[in-house]
Amino acid sequence: MAIQQHSPLKLEPWNDLKGKVVMVTGASAGLGREFCLDLARAGCKIIAAARRTNRLQSLCDEINQLDFSILSSALTSPMGAVESRRAVAVELDVCANGKSIEESVTKAWDYFGFIDTLVNNAGIRGNVKSPLELSEKEWDDTMATNLKGQWLVSKYVCILMNKANRGGSIINISSISGLDRALQRGALAYITSKAALNTLTKVMAMELGEHNIRVNCICPGLFKSEITKDLMEKDWIKNVARRMNPLGTFGTSNPALTTTIRYLVHDSSKYVSEQERNRKKKKKSMPSLMLPLTENIYYYL
Repeated sequence: MAIQQHSPLKLEPWNDLKGKVVMVTGASAGLGREFCLDLARAGCKIIAAARRTNRLQSLCDEINQLDFSILSSALTSPMGAVESRRAVAVELDVCANGKSIEESVTKAWDYFGFIDTLVNNAGIRGNVKSPLELSEKEWDDTMATNLKGQWLVSKYVCILMNKANRGGSIINISSISGLDRALQRGALAYITSKAALNTLTKVMAMELGEHNIRVNCICPGLFKSEITKDLMEKDWIKNVARRMNPLGTFGTSNPALTTTIRYLVHDSSKYVSEQERNRKKKKKSMPSLMLPLTENIYYYL
């Protein structure tokens, strides 16, 4: 009886992203920093954008010192020259006016000559206050960072994508708080901004599809990050995780978030747009496009 030969395990195609240029906002710390490092290891060239340029430079130095010898084909620029830099830093304040954001985006684009994917990761949670205690400034700051800034960065990146006739992928980092679950007391502005971001994602996807630009959002649940650092230290957080998640714990960004971002960067996702990606959606909704997964809405908890 012949022994059955098993072929070597083949990894998903989005583990190899050589040649892709990805811009990540809020890249100086937390999830943004992790996304940059993971995408760089997959072969992407990284444009790390944030206000804290000193942190950005240390991130870019770390990426540029990685051993990319196995990714030699990814070291060639569009003009055929050898590109020594794998990551560059761009100062970007998503709360700035449109002109300032446009200048930062143009600078980012010019570094490598194009951008394939924008990861809109910049965001704040704000102070925990009731609707009666929340100040107008706190409301405005949250909306400026989590909503208006996401739109403006997307707008100017998509204008350049359209002019170059390249198409591309926009990935908005939202939250399950913006869906009809995981509502939290004291987070009025944050939850409202994320719900609005989910709607912004759908409308932009609808309008930009004709330009071959995909727009999706990822709605993370409980993940360790800079924005949730204090929250994760609370004794009661484990009880919350047990109630909300069948696995009874909070998540780690790798592989749950990083793998999803890799997929949305890769051309395998070219027919996926206008999706809020979560994990436990129980209600059916009408799909805008065929999504090769079980249901339309996926969140990570």
